[in-house]
Amino acid sequence: MQSLGTAAAAPGEMDTGQLVVGEARDGTELGLPVAVINGAEDGRRLHLQAVSDGDELNGLGVLTRLLPTLDPQEIAGTITVVAIANLHGFLVAEHRNPIDDTKLNRAYPGGPDGSSSERIAHATLQAATDADLVVDLHQGSTSRMINEVRVRCGRHHRLHDECLELARVFDAGYVLDQQGPDGQLARVAPDAGVPTIDPELGGTVGWDERSIEIGVRGVERVLEYYGFREGTARPTDQTRANGFDRYGAPAGGLVRFRQKLGNRVEKGEPLFDVLNPFGERKTRVHAENDGIFWRTRRLPQAATGEYVCSVGTGIEN
Repeated sequence: MQSLGTAAAAPGEMDTGQLVVGEARDGTELGLPVAVINGAEDGRRLHLQAVSDGDELNGLGVLTRLLPTLDPQEIAGTITVVAIANLHGFLVAEHRNPIDDTKLNRAYPGGPDGSSSERIAHATLQAATDADLVVDLHQGSTSRMINEVRVRCGRHHRLHDECLELARVFDAGYVLDQQGPDGQLARVAPDAGVPTIDPELGGTVGWDERSIEIGVRGVERVLEYYGFREGTARPTDQTRANGFDRYGAPAGGLVRFRQKLGNRVEKGEPLFDVLNPFGERKTRVHAENDGIFWRTRRLPQAATGEYVCSVGTGIEN
């Protein structure tokens, strides 16, 4: 029998349930939706998680498409799932947990007696560190961005190569190989000995079908390569960046981009113009270094100094 929260599955079975992480404002139990797929054969344990940020829904889209296709009788090993980690944020379509105004993916390792986010982090980290591999599904919130996988443990970490291999197996096309901020699951779980990646599946409001498809295939590839089910997936070469150049608006106005997401840009190439309301150019911003046009704001209006776009730098293939 394999379990997570109230979900418990015998070999060859799947079960769903809740992982209780406290109580809501009406005093009822707050239970995250969880699932356990216990394969008919022994094998590794994979933990999947989505919606750590309440408005990042593409990961949930991956799970809703993938899980109904998995037959426990054809699985070797165990797959545990936390479908909606930041349930408070999800219910009101907000990025942060509104109960404590905290970004959940900065709250790890959390604690059993802490704030709402710390309790969720503690419970989900325990589920993650019980596994052999972790895929923590994210997206770029309301920004526009390429599909990528983030390796957040840092290049000198003892599990760096294992995390990078997992990213190359997932194969979103691009990898950001840069140590993440304190409190990220993909930073903390490797410290506990579990290779973990943070796929950033595009960046939109709502569901992006193309990014969801990439995520579904990415998890399928992980299942194949690590022996959860039959398949031929192997790590692939990726375009890898080790940092970002971030650009803000030098003047207020409407942004018109001169590059498309995924474009390779050379130092000195134009990235965007800032226009006045009559379409006249006020200023143009150029790339400071070679790189990949990685991420942009979604809406065109920007105030002086407001974030506009990012270029991935330190590119390796």
